[in-house]
Amino acid sequence: MIEPFLLRALLAGLGLALVAAPLGCFVVWQRMAYFGETVAQASLIGIALGLLLQINLTAAAMAVAAVVALLLVALSRQRLVPMDALLGLLAHAALALGIIATALMRGPSIDLMGYLFGDIFAVAADDLVWIAVGGAGVLAVLWRLWQPLLAIAVHDELAAAEGVDRDRIKGIFVLLLAVTVAVAMKIVGILLVIAFLIMPAVAARPFAATPERMAALAATIAAAGVVAGLALSYKLDVPGGPAIVLALAAMAAGALVASALSGREGET
Repeated sequence: MIEPFLLRALLAGLGLALVAAPLGCFVVWQRMAYFGETVAQASLIGIALGLLLQINLTAAAMAVAAVVALLLVALSRQRLVPMDALLGLLAHAALALGIIATALMRGPSIDLMGYLFGDIFAVAADDLVWIAVGGAGVLAVLWRLWQPLLAIAVHDELAAAEGVDRDRIKGIFVLLLAVTVAVAMKIVGILLVIAFLIMPAVAARPFAATPERMAALAATIAAAGVVAGLALSYKLDVPGGPAIVLALAAMAAGALVASALSGREGET
């Protein structure tokens, strides 16, 4: 019989896979990996705020991640500093501020490594509720906005000419990203969450002829990575989050090698 903690870890990982993989496809299509990393690292400030105010840490991380994500959308309009340089500055500043803020918190010792790298085997029943409710909400909104998001990913200016409200759609998308980051934080950790988003999409891209197939294939690969990573973690007694990411990295590398050998480049 499967151990309860292992069952919870499996359910949490599979739930996150179904949510993160389709969302990660848009991250890849719009080249927003660094954007997502900045939002993820800023969520550590939310952890410190949650500890200070004694409120739910996932909710606090989600709120801060959402504020930072919307701030980044606003900053993307400025032309004084290149956006990649600005994201690099903000990502490391947010991470440093979050680490210092949590270190200054008084009271019980804080498992900072758990927040940075995750502890999927520590997932509790209320975490599964967050994943289920938050994940269902993200998928519902993503399904509703699929076509305008896809239009923006294909050609931003053409989408605007066709009447797509780019600012509103992008704002909602980064909020979805913030929710996913906050939910995934406890599973794979702040430093690894963006890898969980983009690796299944990278692995799926060479073999998908349409965006919808890429999203479905990415979700399948993500689920397989969760199972393989948990098995590796349980057998070798290593951290679960990094083991899952390592399994996903191996799948992405294998897909890219297979694509190169077959001459397949993907159409999405």
